[in-house]
Amino acid sequence: MAAGTVQIKTVLIDLSGTLHVEDTALPGAVQALKRLRDSKIPIKFVTNTTKESRRCLYERLIRLGFELQQEEIWSSLWAAQDLLRSRNLRPMLLVDDAALEDFSGLTECGENEQNAVVIGLAPDKFNYLDLNKAFRLLLTGAPLIAIHYGRYYKRSDGLALGPGPFVKGLEYASDCSSEIVGKPSRAFFESALGGIDPAHAVMIGDDVRDDIGGAQALGMRGFLVQTGKYRPGDESRISPAPAAVCPNFADAVDLILKEHANPGGC
Repeated sequence: MAAGTVQIKTVLIDLSGTLHVEDTALPGAVQALKRLRDSKIPIKFVTNTTKESRRCLYERLIRLGFELQQEEIWSSLWAAQDLLRSRNLRPMLLVDDAALEDFSGLTECGENEQNAVVIGLAPDKFNYLDLNKAFRLLLTGAPLIAIHYGRYYKRSDGLALGPGPFVKGLEYASDCSSEIVGKPSRAFFESALGGIDPAHAVMIGDDVRDDIGGAQALGMRGFLVQTGKYRPGDESRISPAPAAVCPNFADAVDLILKEHANPGGC
């Protein structure tokens, strides 16, 4: 596909399914990230991963050989805790225990003090008892905050349900609408860009709706990679279609570097 004609000033990169799947780096991804860094194009990692804290995620990526700083990771968990603090909310947290450290200071309230439901990827919490507690809290008027709305994600043993189906179930049961914090939220992408004009940004990811559709709705170009949760035909599920479809992250980086070396070319 023809490359764009505007200068690339930043690249946003998804993590799970794009650079790695659990404890395995995807082929060529470590080397491709180094090539992109060598170009001096600013990079930020934007992730909806909610099963572990930003620190744990950073340490996992370092073990896999990726070169990055913890501060370069903009996570939906951090966006969620920012929102909770700004509104002085006392949440019921349906998140994995490994993610709780990103909510420091927000976990001490008792059940009778909780006034919001926050839901991420928390397989051990998706049981009748916990979901029913959340349902009853929503009936009192508490807001439902979805850290993200992902339908499914890629694990080493195959695709697995994300938090989206459970958010949808709570919405249906309590007759309410959730507020989505992470991708594809416009505010999440704007925060990650930090003032950069979206027209000068590229988003690389494996989720055609949350990564690519969300980015392109803001004016970025989305490069869809055919790894992770990608399924054949995903590129036709959004309109406009992805700006580029690449077999993997390394190919997406090659396309960006070619364009960077020849701005305005094809």
